[in-house]
Amino acid sequence: MHAVEFLKQVPSEIASIVVLSGGQRHLKQSALALLKQHVIDDDDTSLTRFSGAGDLTLQQVSDELHTVSMWGDKRLVVVEDADDFVSEYRAQLEKLVDKPPKKSVLVLSVSTWPKTTRLYKLVAAKGMDIDCSELKAPELLKWLQETAKDTYNRNLSRDAAALMVELVGAELGMLDTELAKLASYASDKGKIDINDVKTLVGGWRTETTWAMTDAVRDDDLSFALNALDQLLSANEPAPKLLGGISYIFKKFGQATDYSRLTPLDQALRQAGVFQGALGPGQSYLRRLGRGKAEQILQRLLLAESGIKGGSWMPDRMQLERLLIELAGRL
Repeated sequence: MHAVEFLKQVPSEIASIVVLSGGQRHLKQSALALLKQHVIDDDDTSLTRFSGAGDLTLQQVSDELHTVSMWGDKRLVVVEDADDFVSEYRAQLEKLVDKPPKKSVLVLSVSTWPKTTRLYKLVAAKGMDIDCSELKAPELLKWLQETAKDTYNRNLSRDAAALMVELVGAELGMLDTELAKLASYASDKGKIDINDVKTLVGGWRTETTWAMTDAVRDDDLSFALNALDQLLSANEPAPKLLGGISYIFKKFGQATDYSRLTPLDQALRQAGVFQGALGPGQSYLRRLGRGKAEQILQRLLLAESGIKGGSWMPDRMQLERLLIELAGRL
């Protein structure tokens, strides 16, 4: 099933093997959030995330699937960027689909999912295949209008939806961000028309920058680096990009300082983090740990000095390194 259908009505039973396929990060995140809610009741102690792009072994995954937490009787094990992992362990994964763990759910997040493979057919028969690929034009406009109504209680005209797609593109996360701004902007009249979109939507460069910083926060480093490449290839100035990055992450650095004396959620509010980013912000800082979180402001200062001429490295390399550092990988 497509993720849009899954998000509207989650099946009563979740299969032991779930594949999230395609390139729409927003759909994958939304589907994974629902799976987490239904499988482990949002219990982070019963969730394990792996990156399939490194040296991950099937034995590591299997061990997690069969480890029962002292706090719950189920586990959710997620392998992100799992294309290489699936290719290497395809035969063993076929056996796993045939005899899955009884109390755990394995989620494989892949970019490609060929229908000709035996593994695909086994998952289709015994598991759950959630298609997170890009929506085509008619479905995309429908999704925009339904999301505007269901999530933000605003009527979005078809012309306004079409213009949003033209300005922002087909990335659902970016479109949803624009919808949130438009809903607030058009709060007095209860509808969003084409003139509202012309007035408020800032263009793809602004939205790509926001998506890039969100991806760093959410540990989707490959997406963030790809977004940076798009912006630099479009001749977006490095100081401007650094300004956008600093605007977001200075708040997380300040919140880390405030959290010495106040609970983390309150510290994030005090630092000026938007309401919708409080949950992801808490997850980000906890993932980093206090040691790395306390380095955020210093890393931003060093990057600013480097971009202004204090480093021998090219601007691209400095920005790439900064994103890697902020994601907690260095």
